[in-house]
Amino acid sequence: MTDTPVGNVGTPTPTAEPANGLGALTASEDGGGTAPEEGAPEVGAPEEGTAQGDGAGADGSDPAGALGAPTDRGDAAGDRGPQPMADFSVALVSAVNVDLPNQHPTVVLRELESPRRQLSFSIGLPDGVVLSHAMRRIPTPRPLTHELLSEILQGFAIDVVAVRLVGRQGAVYFAEIDLRGRNGRSVHSCRPSDGLTIALLQPVPVPILIDRRLFEQAGDVTPFGAAPPDTTG
Repeated sequence: MTDTPVGNVGTPTPTAEPANGLGALTASEDGGGTAPEEGAPEVGAPEEGTAQGDGAGADGSDPAGALGAPTDRGDAAGDRGPQPMADFSVALVSAVNVDLPNQHPTVVLRELESPRRQLSFSIGLPDGVVLSHAMRRIPTPRPLTHELLSEILQGFAIDVVAVRLVGRQGAVYFAEIDLRGRNGRSVHSCRPSDGLTIALLQPVPVPILIDRRLFEQAGDVTPFGAAPPDTTG
């Protein structure tokens, strides 16, 4: 599952009512959801972006074990030996902006603690609109897709433990959503824009976690536990 600036890549939501019904294309908030993260390897959604700033990331607490989600990535540990663990930084959704003439909204995530680095990536226009609505808690006449899914999760007493950004390939970012219900815990690949929107729609704050390698390394970042690329042939 991947996000691209034109398709289902996630989109910023408006700050005000739009002339075309989509509302203003800029939204910002300094108190978005935060979370510790780690996850399973279904390499989730991609989005274009850039990391800004250097230095050590913030640790944050680990409520509900969001940093150590039980996941099964590929081969059993007994076959591959101990696997490295991702180191996550807690972040919030700082803004969703549209910088014309670019038609693709940019999501800005910021670390909660020093050095407060930022990670930004592009998403699709419709995704930006719904994400902005979620940030600003703007009601809609009828439930949008993410609102409907959030209502279903709550109706079945399924908690969103965390949303994690776990990798990058080119301009595409990958994410996962960590869920916990009566039958236990499960981690699912998702697009970053979808995961962030669902996190912001929950009745209690959901940790948003970013693998620190996304801040500290340039280029591609392979999610921990994902199968290595095939270099044969």
